[in-house]
This record gives sequence, C-alpha cells and structure tokens, in this order.
Amino acid sequence: MDNVSHSQEFRPVELGGDADQQVKLDTENKPAQSESNQTQNVDSNSSNIQYLLRKFFVARPGAFDQAAEDLKAQVLMKENETVESIWLLAEVDHWNNEKERVVLITDKSLYICKYDFIMLCSQQIQKVPLNFIDRICLGPFTFPPKSLDKREGNGLRIHWDKLREASFASRWNPLSIDMPYTTFIEHPLKNCTEKFSAICQLTGFMDCLEKAVQEAHKANPVPGRANGVVILNQPIAIETYVGFMSFIGNRNKLGYSLARGSVGF
Repeated sequence: MDNVSHSQEFRPVELGGDADQQVKLDTENKPAQSESNQTQNVDSNSSNIQYLLRKFFVARPGAFDQAAEDLKAQVLMKENETVESIWLLAEVDHWNNEKERVVLITDKSLYICKYDFIMLCSQQIQKVPLNFIDRICLGPFTFPPKSLDKREGNGLRIHWDKLREASFASRWNPLSIDMPYTTFIEHPLKNCTEKFSAICQLTGFMDCLEKAVQEAHKANPVPGRANGVVILNQPIAIETYVGFMSFIGNRNKLGYSLARGSVGF
C-alpha cells in the first residue's frame, strides 16, 4: 500500500483546457473575420458603384460637362441670363414617374431640362420665373393606401402659382405638363463620386434655389401678388391610386438614359 501510495503523484488538472484554447483561437480569428467582412462590403460597394457608372450615360467621361455647356449656351443666347448653378436630379411627375433632368438656376429663372445623354442634345426645356415661385416643400412622400408603387425617402416640391390649382383633367392625364408645381428627388448617382455628390444632393439644390428665389423677389416683384417664398417641411402627396405603369417604369429606370444591353434608350 505504501509503495502504491508513494508511486502515485498528484498531478494538477487544467480545468477547461480545451475550451479555453478554443476561446483563445476564436478571439484570435474574430478580428480576421471582421476585417474579411469589411473587405467584402467595400468590394461589394465598389462593384455596385462601378456598375452604376457604366450603366448611366451621364456618367460617361465628359457627358455632363457637354450638357452643361450646351444648356448654358442656349440660355445665354435666347434668354440672356446668367447661370448660377447646374444640377443633376430626377423629376417625379404627378403619376410618380421618374425622369432624369438637368436643372439650371439662373439669376431670373429655373430651367428644367430633358437632355439626351446618348445623342448629347437637348430635347425639352421648361422655364419657371423665380419670382413666380411662392412655395418650396421638403418632406417624405405620401400615397393613397392601396397604391401599388409607393416611394421611400424625401422629395422637394416647388410651387409657382398658388392662385391656381391643377385641374381634374390635368391630374388624371399622365402626359399633362400643365401642373403648377414640380417635384424632384436625388439622382441615383448621388453617392458614386465626389463630382456627382456635389451636383445630385437635394439639400444643396434647395439652399441655392431658396437664395435665388429670394433675390428674384426683391429685384423683380410681381405686381398684385404677395412677394416672397415660403419654405415648408411637410409630406408630399402623390395621387396614384394604382400606379401600375410607374411601378414598371421606375423599376426599369425607363426615364433615364441607360445602357440597356444591345438596345439604347
């Protein structure tokens, strides 16, 4: 018994040795996994940005600069006005259809331009005198409860004739341009590059427009009207009760100059 007892020795047991070792290994691997996930997210964002820059014709080298020069020349030659700033936005009509637009703010007017970035030519220009703009609203979109195509995010609505409401025929005609307001949202390229971030941001456009409108009201007040512009933060209503056509058009970006496989828009 003594030999047995002396031959046996107490050996310390490392409690949870395997578990502690696994925790240590997991701790060492977590930073590597986190860095791997971050790298994957960065690569994904970069790939998405490169896809958008290839998809939109306005992102082709020199396309927007060419549009700006063309539109500046037209405004200067026909209207003799000084262009203060140029923006790339998307217009949302009263039937919720998105349309790519180049918007110019001059010392006297707001120009909403439909520009073909494939053929590099102007197709349509709408002129709104700045001293007629009486209300600028910024806020989230609202739709009827059963509307198919609802829109997230904020929009900017510009009203220029508070004495006239849109007629019933104009509201229900999807092709009508006889509306006393227009609505803008940010262009899809707004976060792709520094250049597009500068010209696609809605808040920057609103600040420049507000200053230009205030100056226009002071310099050229409209007789018989209360001059000045009201800035409101309120929901922007779009009365599309079904929205099937806008649902299809907006999902496929039919209002933009895009590369569409072997067919150009």
